[in-house]
Amino acid sequence: MIPHHIVTGDGPPLVLANSLGSNLHMWDGQAEELARHFTLVRFDARGHGESGVPPGPYAIDDFGRDVLDLLDDLDIVRANVAGISLGGMTAMWLAIHAPERVDRIIPTCTSAKLGPPQNWIDRANAVREGGVEAIAPAVAKNWVTDASMRPQLERMIASTPKDGYIAACAAIEHMDLLPSLPTITAPTLVISARQDPSTPPEHGQAIADRIPHARFEILDGAAHLANLERGDEIVRLYLEHLR
Repeated sequence: MIPHHIVTGDGPPLVLANSLGSNLHMWDGQAEELARHFTLVRFDARGHGESGVPPGPYAIDDFGRDVLDLLDDLDIVRANVAGISLGGMTAMWLAIHAPERVDRIIPTCTSAKLGPPQNWIDRANAVREGGVEAIAPAVAKNWVTDASMRPQLERMIASTPKDGYIAACAAIEHMDLLPSLPTITAPTLVISARQDPSTPPEHGQAIADRIPHARFEILDGAAHLANLERGDEIVRLYLEHLR
């Protein structure tokens, strides 16, 4: 499927992929500056934002193939891909399974295997029973260290289609990219946030250790959506890696 997307700017293509429970607007704070340097492609992952909600469960392959469909639709042969959380998983899948379509990747605040699987079964069941709004406060708490930012983020999370969120949980439940990471040839920058309770830095270190010649950076003063609190530093690191 071709996800809902926004294209701005001019230059080499850069695709930004969103986290579970968010949408393309999670990148609003960085979009203007990045669009000065790139043809910036932001999109809503399947089951999120304004994209379609195909029947689930989803697999990480589905999210990756959606990006390939989007690139084809935009006549983009190769692109840089950066993403946070689920978006970072998608970036790694693309570098593994479609290396001819990827220049450089930046998996950010993410994991190649985010277990235990029961956590994702329980998360999906909680949404099934109470809706996405039932988990929004706990998820927003993990996203930022600044409590004043959480109410707005809770609204974003709660706006995610229920069926899409449940189906996406299944993708993370079954995902294990660790064995395939050594096959990645795209130049890779892995970024973690020191205060991230969802994908702590050891998850980023595990990725960087397995991808040949990968660079690893840890940001202080940010939780799972590091771009919301350390946006200037995220932009600096992205530009440094992609130039």
